[in-house]
This record gives sequence, C-alpha cells and structure tokens, in this order.
Amino acid sequence: MTPTRREFLGWTAAAGAAATAASTSAATAAAPATPIIDTHVHLWDLARLRLPWLEGAPELPRAASWADYQKAADGLNVVKAVYMEVDVDPAQHEVEARLVLEQCRKGDSALRAAVIGGRPASDGFAAYIKPLASDPAVKGVRQVLHGPTTPSGYCLQPSFVAGVRLLGELGLCFDLCMRHAELGDGLKLVEQAGGTRFVLDHCGNPPVFGGLDAWKRDVDRLASRPNVVGKVSGIVASTKGRSWKADDLAPVVNHMIEAFGPDRVMFGGDWPVCTLGAPLRDWAKALSDVVHDRPAGDQRKLFHDNAERFYGLA
Repeated sequence: MTPTRREFLGWTAAAGAAATAASTSAATAAAPATPIIDTHVHLWDLARLRLPWLEGAPELPRAASWADYQKAADGLNVVKAVYMEVDVDPAQHEVEARLVLEQCRKGDSALRAAVIGGRPASDGFAAYIKPLASDPAVKGVRQVLHGPTTPSGYCLQPSFVAGVRLLGELGLCFDLCMRHAELGDGLKLVEQAGGTRFVLDHCGNPPVFGGLDAWKRDVDRLASRPNVVGKVSGIVASTKGRSWKADDLAPVVNHMIEAFGPDRVMFGGDWPVCTLGAPLRDWAKALSDVVHDRPAGDQRKLFHDNAERFYGLA
C-alpha cells in the first residue's frame, strides 16, 4: 500500500543512510550527456508559504530556493526547468502561483514554466484558473491525490472531472500524482476528460522493491491513451530509506519507456524530495546508467526533447 504524504516524508533517519549508499552506488554512472529539461522542481520559502505536510519531514530543508537547486544540479546540464507545485495550504494557491510566475518572468534562470496547485473540484476553481491560464508560463495544474483527504475515487466525483475538463479547454494539462493501487481511477479520469492532456507523475508511484505486475498492467492501460505522457521521476524518494542501485530502478524505468514509447516520457528530478533517497545528481546519473544502451536520440528525448515539445519550451 502506498503511504500517505506524511508517512512518505517521515522516513527521516533511514533516508540519510539511503542517500549515502545511493551516492556510492551512483558514483560510477556517467552524468547524462544531453542537455536536461528538469520537469519537476520544487521550490518553497516557509516565510511566505505554508506547507502543512512539511511539518512531518524534518529532514527536508525549510527553504528550497532556485540557488539551492542550482547547487544540487551542479555538474548536470540543466538548460530549462519546470516548477512543480508544492502542496501548499489551498488558501495560498494564488500566492504560490504569483511567486513562481514572477520568478519565471525574470528570465535570469533556467526556470521557464510552472505546473501550479489547484483544486479542480472546488466551486471557485474556474475563477481561479482562468486568469492564470492566460500566462504563457502556466502549463498545468496538479492536486496531490495520495493524501489522507483524497480517498480512492476522489478524482472521479463529477465536480473534479468538470474541473479537469476545463483545464483541457484552457490548453492546460493535469498531473496525476496518486497511489499506485488507484491508477485505475486515473484511467477512468483520463477517459472522462479526453480533451485534456495528462502527465503520470513519479512513474505512477510503483512499489520499487515489491511486485510490479499490477502496476505494469495499469501503466500499460494509461499509456494506451494518447493524451497521457509518463514522467520518470520520484522513484528514488520512494525507496523508503533503503540502499539502492541503478539496477533496482531499471525495471520501473524500462517499463515506463516500453509502455509509453520513447516519444512520451520525460525526466523529472523531484528535488528536493528526491534527497530522501539520493542527491539529485545521483538520481540523474543512475537514470542515465539505466538508459545507457538505448539510442542516443531516445536518451535525448527522455532528458530534453519530449519536455520541450510537451510544454512548448522551444
């Protein structure tokens, strides 16, 4: 069973040990040779935003700035990046959006676009998202669906489906971030909102060290829908404080690429949450090691080209 967000971020002592072990195991892997578009960068400043879930994650930084990200990505050729919402107090969704869009507009960093937070089922969702949708840096919306307030079936309530359909009408995507056992709900949502593009975050949160048969079946079904792309991200954080090596991640990575094909997969760093399992550099290097034998063009698609096309970042 996939943990709640609080449980997921509560593996404190073990995470540090895992990061050390992962760093050692990834040291022999080469950094990606291609330029990188990181499609999953978290930034926060607790002086300006409230992140209730972070209270249960003392091992994560209290502030995660763009300068901090640059240090974490040192040695990786990150040429563009997409901000990913950080599950703020819903009352602060507009504040969060305005802060990150201001940073995108500065043009002094690789941060080019944002997937912002939102509640598609809320009565005020249309009034919230329509003005923001006119900003070219806004590419989509995410609501984390694996928390205690979003039980199984939550995303299938009519008001939620209507909100996700609205995103498609506005040219925006919706990120699916949910428990792997509920990917079937994600499929039903995709089928009911055929005019909206979807991104499957974190490979669908598979049990990396567990049985993958059910996960593979559900990923295959989602991948059969042409309006869904897969984000290869998050699986390092989900190693739950265990030591790992690239070979442990390979079954998930390879199935994502085989299911979605080389043209519908994108790399996501998931910094700083990835540090629960490994530093950002080690995650990127491990992924590069897993895909090393694939054609150079396919590797470039994974790390750069597909994200550039999907988000319109050329």
